[in-house]
Amino acid sequence: MNGNRHVDDLLRELAPQVVGVLTRRFGDFTIAEDAVQEALLAAATQWPQEGLPDNPRGWLIQVGYRRMIELVRSEQARRNREDLAARREPYDLLAAPAADLEATADRDDTLVVLFMCCHPALSAASAISLTLRAVGGLSTAEIARAFMVPEATMAQRISRAKQRIKASGVPFSMPDREDRARRLEAVLHVLYLIFNEGHTSSAGPDLRRVELSGEAIRLARAVHALLPSDSEVAGLLALMLLTEARSAARTGPDGALISLADQDRSRWDSAAIAEGVALVTAALPRGPVGPYQLQAAIAALHDEAPSAEKTDWPQILALYQVLERHSANPVVSLNRAVATAMVHGPAVGLDALATLDTDPRMSGHHRLYAARAHLYEMLGDRAAAIENYRSAAGRTTSLPEQHYLTLRAARLAKQS
Repeated sequence: MNGNRHVDDLLRELAPQVVGVLTRRFGDFTIAEDAVQEALLAAATQWPQEGLPDNPRGWLIQVGYRRMIELVRSEQARRNREDLAARREPYDLLAAPAADLEATADRDDTLVVLFMCCHPALSAASAISLTLRAVGGLSTAEIARAFMVPEATMAQRISRAKQRIKASGVPFSMPDREDRARRLEAVLHVLYLIFNEGHTSSAGPDLRRVELSGEAIRLARAVHALLPSDSEVAGLLALMLLTEARSAARTGPDGALISLADQDRSRWDSAAIAEGVALVTAALPRGPVGPYQLQAAIAALHDEAPSAEKTDWPQILALYQVLERHSANPVVSLNRAVATAMVHGPAVGLDALATLDTDPRMSGHHRLYAARAHLYEMLGDRAAAIENYRSAAGRTTSLPEQHYLTLRAARLAKQS
């Protein structure tokens, strides 16, 4: 089991490097990515039984190279890639043996592949799927299971994303200075969405999807290693670490969700907290301050508080106010309203939440009802709290959240 996990981790690390080698040599990301997926499948089958090759990266490049030739020849035979055939005949591929590819491939193109997968022309859903496959090394079946869609549906989504990238004509290289900031923003946003879906899954029986949150952290580490001076990259990695540090305490022995205030803080990951705090502490003075740094600073205040009662809510509220001015969205406004209640009382917090009733992005969302229920419970209005907990439970597709909200309502009903 541990051996298989080691192989899986190694394949995920090598996947974007091999995609980069083949794409850089042959100029076709679409075919290269398909070829590498088949090489990864072959490695996942053979390596646990036969042992790791002396040069795992070179092994993948050679297998991917051979498969790429087969794919190109197949496409040429079907005349679906006539333009490719005109520009690059089969002998052009055969002119560079796979061994030569490995010998000359002395650069790591992980970040280039990541930037390509997060092309601004793609929707967030398409970018996430393609990133998990091309950069994360996950199979189409694994991604489909994570997002609970048929494998064929996910395959079509990934295929369309790759075709859109090809149609855009974007070269396989790092974006120039003018385009880099916009692309980096897209990269960070995709990693943020992957992490959030892994940390708290939007649907299904499990609270977490560890493979997604873990992959997001791994990729964020890779981006930080390549761009160590970027404050927002550091801020995003810090946010992930500080949030994930609480994961072990988020559920009880029966899998039931435990609120932040009720968690056993001795179960929090102190090493991850220390690393996250160090990252955000170093990033904030460098500036400019962005939303990921601000969210990381808020997470650090929660993580460093010795108890829920000793949380520095005034400072958290101040940070949410800055964050709301920087990048206003209804989720930030909701969190700011809860922080307001913790500082100025639940009645003031409820007034702040009322402003979201007319926002179509949040008005029917279960988180708004859950937050309102919590504040009504703080205020002592059990009937209103019960009503809102039940409304929230009826609006979430996450079974652990639904169970938690239903239990909160039931407990209050018993006290009435």
